[in-house]
Parts: sequence; structure tokens; C-alpha cells
Amino acid sequence: MKNILTTLLFVCILSSVNAQSIFGKWKSIDDETGKAKSIIEIYEKDRKVYGKIIEIINKDRANAVCDACKGDKKNQPILGMRIIEGLELEDDMYEGGTITNPENGKVYKCTLKLTEDSDTLRVRGYVAFFYKTQYWKRVE
Repeated sequence: MKNILTTLLFVCILSSVNAQSIFGKWKSIDDETGKAKSIIEIYEKDRKVYGKIIEIINKDRANAVCDACKGDKKNQPILGMRIIEGLELEDDMYEGGTITNPENGKVYKCTLKLTEDSDTLRVRGYVAFFYKTQYWKRVE
């Protein structure tokens, strides 16, 4: 009986830790229209956080390229593009990296933070004191 309780407790702890993670798939929601735009996979590599577009919801944009981007992203397909780069955990927020808006090619400083329900991710891009916030929804 003690082993069963220990196992059950361990599973509950793992479930709660997993539920609090930003890693996984997120549906980006346009902050102006409220419509879903794409699915972004957020992952960790070499202790830094990255995110890439793995699905574009609007099928008419499935083959779109980032013609406004600069550098190595110029004219590259948006599908598969890494848009979140180099964030690190600081307290309860990921920061210190960038996010690229493939619609206009602009690169912003970025922070990511889970909301209290842990199924919503606050994504904030900013330049100096000006920022824009989106709330992405977790995809199971």
C-alpha cells in the first residue's frame, strides 16, 4: 500500500511540473483579430529557449516566405522558421532573447511567461518602453 501511495504521489508531482512548463506546442493568437495564426513549438537547446513555426493555420499562407526579414531569414519559408531565440529562465519568466514577426520582418526583445492557468502563455515583444503582448493557447 505504501508503494502505491508513493507511486501515486510521484505521478502527481510529475504531472504538476509538466503542466507548469512552457515547452510544447502553442497556438499563436493575433492580438488584433483574435484569430489563430500558427502553431509554434517551444523547446530548449543548450539551456536556451527557442520556438519555431510548425504549422500555419491559414492554408493560403502555407507557402509564405519572410520577404521583409533581414539576414539569414530573408526570403525563407515562414513554415519551419525559428522565431523565438535565446531566452533564459529568470525567476518565473523567460527573457534575454528575441522574437521575430515574420509578417513584417521586425525583431523584438522578448519575454515569455505562463499565466496562472498554465495553458496560456504571455508572449511580449518590446523595443525600449514600447511593447505588444499576445496570449497563446497550449495545444495538446
